Amino acid sequence: MIDHSMNRKILRVCLYIFITISSVFTLYPYFVMFFSSLKDLDQIFRMPPTIFPTTWKWDNYITVWKAVPLAKFFLNTFIVSIGATALTIVCAVPAAYALTRMEFKGRNLFMRLIVVSQMFTAVVLLIGIQRVLVSLGINDKTLLSLILVDGAFNQAFAVWILRGTFVTISRELEQAAMIDGCGRFEAMRRIVLPLAAPGIVTAIIYTFINAWNEYTVALTITSDVKKKVLTVGIEAFYGYTFVQWWYLFVVALLATIPVIILFMYVEKNLVSGLTAGGVKG
Repeated sequence: MIDHSMNRKILRVCLYIFITISSVFTLYPYFVMFFSSLKDLDQIFRMPPTIFPTTWKWDNYITVWKAVPLAKFFLNTFIVSIGATALTIVCAVPAAYALTRMEFKGRNLFMRLIVVSQMFTAVVLLIGIQRVLVSLGINDKTLLSLILVDGAFNQAFAVWILRGTFVTISRELEQAAMIDGCGRFEAMRRIVLPLAAPGIVTAIIYTFINAWNEYTVALTITSDVKKKVLTVGIEAFYGYTFVQWWYLFVVALLATIPVIILFMYVEKNLVSGLTAGGVKG
């Protein structure tokens, strides 16, 4: 008994050591970014380089907001990311539900085409996307163009992941709900969707992060400064022969905050979504 207890303690200590080392390796780039964001020109290019700044330039975070319309870039990115995520989920949920609950010709072929569509990147389709947006008259005039494109590019993965989630949900639960008087849509809303919370959350996170970090399409479509998103707007700190690295690190750190908040919110609500589905079932 003593040996067994000692082995458990040793394993736990080894696990904590492994987690600590992994966390240090994972967070090290962010520490470097943070300390570099508090440096100036001389400290950035000092040889030999140092991690910690000799003079802490906290005013870099204030200067960034004055140098470029950073608030506008953040707002545009929020609108595009939230809009693309909402569009993707609204379209992907019924599509994935139909693929798992309805029988129709070409269902397997359609699913294969969804997987194959993941092979095409935005770079390959840029010319076609540009021409379509121009013909619709929404190119470089509104953020709707970026919302539609980002939503379309994330649609395939969302349908694929949600289909895998719906397959694991028993049909008997829906049938029992319909026997009690619920229609198909009501049974899906009250039974299937709460139980599918993990897959829906995964699709939301994936789509939001992809839309938040998207650069190629946004660079091609938008040229108006008022319509630029964060990934394109920070190019203001790039010059032909000089890069303001300390400001880039500031913006990069600020850009990670919304994603961190999203994960914190999801972590709190994921379990409640699962238990709510179990109660309603």
